Amino acid sequence: MKELVFGHKNPDTDAIVAAKAYSFLLNQLGSDTEAVALGEPNDETKFVLNHFSEPYPRIISEAGAETKEVVLVDHNEAQQSVDDISDLTVTHVIDHHRIANFATAAPLYYHAEPVGCCSTIIFKEFKQRGVEIPQNLAGLMLSAIISDTLLFKSPTTTDVDVAVGKKLAEIAGVDYEEYGLAMLKAGTNLATKTAEELVTSDAKSFEMGGKTVRVDQVNTVDLAEVFAREDELRSAIEAQNKDNGYDLFLLMVTNILDSNTRLLAIGAGQDIVETAFGHGLENDKMDLPGVVSRKKQVVPPLEKAFE
Repeated sequence: MKELVFGHKNPDTDAIVAAKAYSFLLNQLGSDTEAVALGEPNDETKFVLNHFSEPYPRIISEAGAETKEVVLVDHNEAQQSVDDISDLTVTHVIDHHRIANFATAAPLYYHAEPVGCCSTIIFKEFKQRGVEIPQNLAGLMLSAIISDTLLFKSPTTTDVDVAVGKKLAEIAGVDYEEYGLAMLKAGTNLATKTAEELVTSDAKSFEMGGKTVRVDQVNTVDLAEVFAREDELRSAIEAQNKDNGYDLFLLMVTNILDSNTRLLAIGAGQDIVETAFGHGLENDKMDLPGVVSRKKQVVPPLEKAFE
């Protein structure tokens, strides 16, 4: 049966692109795979796919009805994966996140590196296997790197991400600075989104100290514009906590122009949030200058504080 390749739920640009890129590579090497998605594309990802005239992969929530083997990209944690992941055999993982809640009954191929983007690792896979990256796919992979590193400004960015990004820009024939800024801005058009869409569009769940912590990130060029809807956002978050059993919900609203974040924390454990970041919450909010990365700057201090 055809293997399915997918990134995490609430997919961002890298989750979609990494699935497409790694599926293409595996197929070039003789496998039979299909890239699928675990959710709808966000505005940034729509911009990327439209720019390169690339179709969006079909959306699934379970995989067992059509395959027993799957490939995970840009994630490994079960709660971020397909709903029936426990019934499936994972044959490959390509990831750049922490490893948690992950175990397999059989050996597998696992390639993880502490870089800023999963597509950076997949670029290295292409090189190691001697497979050429098509121009359009290079543009998609460049887009994923720009997205995950905020145009190389995020603290998750490594020298490898920068070098790979510039090489992909050459292959794609793209001015990465001009294109990258347009791409990031396309993802900040928030006025048409409901509060529920804002608090769920890029949300991930984490188990910390026996609690379920939900962390969502919204990128913007104007913090005031987002927090003008604070009452709506609070109501939407409270509904998410009640309906899904989240103990604590953190909304990161990140200004991509000045690389600062305002945090809104709703739920139990606010004292732990204050300990994690060394600041007090005022009306459930906290400004975090220089913080742009959920993976590197938010989740690790929270995990330590929850211990």
